[in-house]
Amino acid sequence: MRRAEPLSPPPMQPQPLEPLLELRALRLELAGRTVLAIDRLELARPGITVVLGPNGAGKTVLLHALQGLLAPAAGSIRLRGARDTPRTALLFQKPVLLRRTVAANLRYVLARRRLGRVERRRLLEELLGLCELEPLAHRPARRLSGGEQQRVALAMALALDPDLLLLDEPTASLDPTNTARFEALVGRIRDRGTRILLVTHDVAQARRLADEVVFLHRGRILEHAPARRFFRAPASPIARAYLEGGLVP
Repeated sequence: MRRAEPLSPPPMQPQPLEPLLELRALRLELAGRTVLAIDRLELARPGITVVLGPNGAGKTVLLHALQGLLAPAAGSIRLRGARDTPRTALLFQKPVLLRRTVAANLRYVLARRRLGRVERRRLLEELLGLCELEPLAHRPARRLSGGEQQRVALAMALALDPDLLLLDEPTASLDPTNTARFEALVGRIRDRGTRILLVTHDVAQARRLADEVVFLHRGRILEHAPARRFFRAPASPIARAYLEGGLVP
């Protein structure tokens, strides 16, 4: 009698990756008033999430909480990354630069990472190239144009090697040419694998950049959906009114 062949184990099914960012029952208060109340939010690892909503919706408050600038009154923020201590980096609407050259600003940030001299030099050259700053490397950072300064600030944020890059209205003060240049740079950074959370009031910009949209209203999430679906058919009347440029209560 022929011996039965042992059964092969079933193929392993790939396990879904845990979300990079996970918020649970998050509540933030300012002056005794609740300004953010998020029951649940999860962000997967790749892509750009754009946060939309009217003034006072809590968009910037959310970024400040994720950066650790505001302490939640309740709930949890969990960020997962390749390191034991994942990193975030926040880029403000107005660049914050040192009174040094562009290269010296980047060296200052890289020095915080305890890297070897050769690695710091390599990363400096990489960041200057990525952010199109090589011709400006030895110029005083604070004497550059607004668009150039914002690219320096972005390079400084990237020098921290963040798991999550937070952008707060980064092109609000830029002209169309510099806005387009900055958006192209953000797209390249996304394609390199950096996870991005972008706050903007510019719906056209959101359409160009978003992989998914979080729509905030009065501190609460009304929608969290893939960008194509959100812009084609938003589920809530408030989001529809916002996209149409109408008054949002």
